[in-house]
Amino acid sequence: MNQKLGLHECFLNEDDPYILFDAWMKEAEKSEPNDPNAFSVATSDSSGQPDVRMVLLKGISKTGFIFYTNLEGKKGKDLKANPKASMCFHWKSLLRQIRVKGSVKLVDDTVADKYYNSRSYGSRIGAWASKQSSTMTSRDEFEKRIKQFETKYPDQNNVPRPPYWSGWEISPVEIEFWLDVKDRLHQRLRYKFNSGSWSKEILYP
Repeated sequence: MNQKLGLHECFLNEDDPYILFDAWMKEAEKSEPNDPNAFSVATSDSSGQPDVRMVLLKGISKTGFIFYTNLEGKKGKDLKANPKASMCFHWKSLLRQIRVKGSVKLVDDTVADKYYNSRSYGSRIGAWASKQSSTMTSRDEFEKRIKQFETKYPDQNNVPRPPYWSGWEISPVEIEFWLDVKDRLHQRLRYKFNSGSWSKEILYP
């Protein structure tokens, strides 16, 4: 182990990136003051114009990372036009980041239903009321829509999931772990998925 560069055995010797990701996320949950599961997700539209925004990680499967959104918003339209995305977690308190890129697919309805029903009543109503990414004349317009759907679905235990709201799963082809080191001698470990297995390589900073 090279102490000067701060190399850790767990960083270099782990063959499964999901295990390393889980370890880093658990550390982030202890140190990050807000939303340790927040990450930026980059998409591109049919013309190739990239776009990036912050979302929250809401699940990890054996094949990828899951977040939820309005399918008729900008993200949803981009991902339908070009079903590929990149994501980046940055934990300032730990001086670490993780970058992921891969293809995307919608989660099964049963998975989306389960997560949707775990959300607060206000969040479920908001999914109905928000025309995500569309222009609104005033905030009052949105507030009126919220009231309309609260009236339509007064039973807090029975708010159906909107057909245009679901989850995307990013199935990674690459996952890169980055660790800050003094004098910008940073550590980078990249995993690549090919033919059903992961390989890894250390990159120059």
